[in-house]
Amino acid sequence: MDHGYDYDLAVIGSGPGGQKAAIMAAKLGRRVCVIDRPQMVGGVCVNTGTIPSKTLREAVVYLTGMQLRDLYGASYRVKSDITIGDLLARLQHVVGRETEVVRSQLLRNHIELIGGTASFVDPHTLSIEGEGTAQHLTVTAAKIVIATGTTPARPPQIQFDGARILDSDQILTLEEVPDSLVVVGAGVIGVEYASIFAALGTRVTLVEKRPRMLEFCDPELIESLKFHLRDQSMSFRFGEEVSSVESSGRGTITTLASGKKIAAEVVMYSAGRQGATGRLRLDQAGLTADPRGRLVVDENYRTEVDHLYAVGDVIGFPALAATSMDQGRLAAAHAFDEPAHELRELQPIGIYTIPELSYCGRTEEELTAEAVPFEVGISRYRELARGQIVGDPYGMLKLIVHSETRHILGVHVFGTSATELVHIGQAIMGCGGTVDYLVDTVLNYPTLSEAYKVAALDVTNKMRAVDRLMNAMQQSESRPAPG
Repeated sequence: MDHGYDYDLAVIGSGPGGQKAAIMAAKLGRRVCVIDRPQMVGGVCVNTGTIPSKTLREAVVYLTGMQLRDLYGASYRVKSDITIGDLLARLQHVVGRETEVVRSQLLRNHIELIGGTASFVDPHTLSIEGEGTAQHLTVTAAKIVIATGTTPARPPQIQFDGARILDSDQILTLEEVPDSLVVVGAGVIGVEYASIFAALGTRVTLVEKRPRMLEFCDPELIESLKFHLRDQSMSFRFGEEVSSVESSGRGTITTLASGKKIAAEVVMYSAGRQGATGRLRLDQAGLTADPRGRLVVDENYRTEVDHLYAVGDVIGFPALAATSMDQGRLAAAHAFDEPAHELRELQPIGIYTIPELSYCGRTEEELTAEAVPFEVGISRYRELARGQIVGDPYGMLKLIVHSETRHILGVHVFGTSATELVHIGQAIMGCGGTVDYLVDTVLNYPTLSEAYKVAALDVTNKMRAVDRLMNAMQQSESRPAPG
């Protein structure tokens, strides 16, 4: 490494991708700095994204008594009058603790955290402007990782006012729980917040221009989620585009292209995210972003300039904290010639709706399109003792198994602890295991993990029935004709 540079690696952004890139490089004995605004340590993930939204979700699940209503009645609540203050108290505690965890991790690994906003001077030099001060710093680095994340996309025809018309970051600034809410955009963020407010008793209308929500997920699980959300009085407007939103002191009117008008106290726009690259002066480094501010990378997360890498939401789908962490680790390993491996095909997707939804591996639609023979096994929480104990009658787990090799091709879970349970299937797939492992293994009772065994028995019984029938047909054909 050329020691003429100030650092071996400079990381722009302290979110999950930036953190793991910096720590990986530090573990390899490199001189590392991380650059971010002081108030954004931990990135969007800790401050306005993943951690706040998931903390808000947990507070809502607890305070509303959602999981106990099947046991104690639909009107049951832990707290009858839930305020924004109730929700924010837990949120602020968790965000504060997480920020300190990030700072501590960087400090323990001797990584310098530089406060400010970075921009390129040339491909190896960064100018850092202090927030609200005249402080100016220039640093050089042999390698640079861009992990700046994203900001909410804002359609130019919508007048965001921060009170009645909000983006997905501003929703956390509400002063009270609204009686009614329009959510525009049925991607992960939109559906998560829609389900959170529906659980609080808000009348939610979800508007999406595409024909369905969360199109990358298993349609059967999405139908289960929609059924549950309708029970929470949520309504859906698919195949609809928003023409305009008008706001007054009393509420909003959302006008759709079809002419329908929807009245609500608040509108939240969640119509995609924009790569936070506008202030980087990418042209000075020889880089260009796409129209959404995102950067294109190769399989090693390297940009068109060999020593510049990009990871996390700024490179697009799947734009999850978990995948960003692994991308950061892999980018730093490649930058410093350290062998590292990626299980890209087995990365789980977790969606923190109420209830949760998670999957790993292939979907039925994908396998059908590729003419891969498969069978499906289903387990429903209502048939599990643990499902009754935790009060979850609607959860389900689906196993997709290769009909010939018996390898597990996909696992899809909807319900309590879905984002935890999915890892069992992920581990078996990663080790090349078959459905027979789940049939033969013994699982603790009563647990939700039993869903795997029930689904495994279901799918093997289906395959056994097919085999029996095929054998019978072959035997019938092989018998000599009478007479």
